[in-house]
Amino acid sequence: MRGDVLAAGPTDTDGTFGFTELVPGRLTLAVTASGHRPIALPVEIAAQGVTRTEVELSPGLQVQGVVQAAGGPLNDARVTLVDAAGNVVATATTGEDGGYAFTDLGGGAYTVTAAGYPRRPPT
Repeated sequence: MRGDVLAAGPTDTDGTFGFTELVPGRLTLAVTASGHRPIALPVEIAAQGVTRTEVELSPGLQVQGVVQAAGGPLNDARVTLVDAAGNVVATATTGEDGGYAFTDLGGGAYTVTAAGYPRRPPT
């Protein structure tokens, strides 16, 4: 209820997991895995026996690209990802190759904007 973490651990190779010594009642089960969208589910822990629950993770989608300016890739540009409702989902800064990536995204329409200053030619 207060958001305290009661237990944590990895899954077995077949995806099974378990926790012991939990107090009966309602809790939230949070599951994360690289390359997948995280999920949090309410679970009611029974007073006796084993409480079982199935969790299905959705693969995380990715948006990536390169910001270019006159003369090539643009380093240190700020890239913003906005969802269809106009909410900023994430921001990134391009690397030396002008590249950026946003990971673990849900499906839907997004808008990508970039802002930065192109390199000045040597004088």
